[in-house]
Amino acid sequence: MNRLILCILTVITLSAQAQKTDNKLQSQIETLLKDFDGNVGVYVHDLKHNKIVAINADTVFPTASIVKIPILTGIMNKIEKGELEYHQRLTYTDSLFYDEGDDILSAFKNGSTIELSKVMMLMLTISDNCASLWLQGLAGGGVQINKVMDSLGFQSTRVNSRTPGREANRSQYGWGQTTPREIATLMERIVNNELLSKSSNEKMLRLLGRQYWDEEALSQIPPGVFAADKNGAVDASRDEVVYVNSKNNPYIFSIFTKNNKDQSWEYNNEAWVVTRKLSALLWKYYNPKSE
Repeated sequence: MNRLILCILTVITLSAQAQKTDNKLQSQIETLLKDFDGNVGVYVHDLKHNKIVAINADTVFPTASIVKIPILTGIMNKIEKGELEYHQRLTYTDSLFYDEGDDILSAFKNGSTIELSKVMMLMLTISDNCASLWLQGLAGGGVQINKVMDSLGFQSTRVNSRTPGREANRSQYGWGQTTPREIATLMERIVNNELLSKSSNEKMLRLLGRQYWDEEALSQIPPGVFAADKNGAVDASRDEVVYVNSKNNPYIFSIFTKNNKDQSWEYNNEAWVVTRKLSALLWKYYNPKSE
């Protein structure tokens, strides 16, 4: 009997999700994505009218640097438990050096000190990988962060890099993996104060609202509108998740790509172009009277 009830509830849930679909917007987005040379997934949630668009929204994609949201969650969980303090000073050592890109933290001298809060800022605002890997370790490593994700109900969002038992996943997806629906839902739960404590959620949202990398989705949103964002990029995958606090119609959306034919790093990369077009489409759709 319990299995029957579960099946019925599942059918009801799926039907409710279908009823919430914004078919007009879904059609517009499908048209926008139809010629993309690679795999693409999109999830949009209209927070005012509780309508969604879901295109390959439950497909697993590489996170690239979006994995830093689960890492942030793991760190905030440690802070809530009193195992870490937001403003505690940390000591940088040469063993933390990460020789890739233009990370600020990797330029630190052995023995230099820095507040945990500033390491978190570096991870999120400029996507500093040295800071991110340090925080991943402080959060208990990928194993502990994945336990936190699982406890919060996220079945596909995982850290793979430097995580025992996830070597095959790392080979396929890189540092982390998620789905467009899950990462957008994670962002939504932060916005709605439903992920951790209210104070932790508010701190996380403020941190995610300080983004240096603002030339893709954020470039299509007026600068006076609050937006919380994290993006990620590796050669064959470009991703972004955004909360837009529009007074007229707040919304959250994510776009993930993989197996991209265009692996360039120029402004007109195909995945970045389609991300900007999607963001522009959504802003105009939810704010038709804006200039």
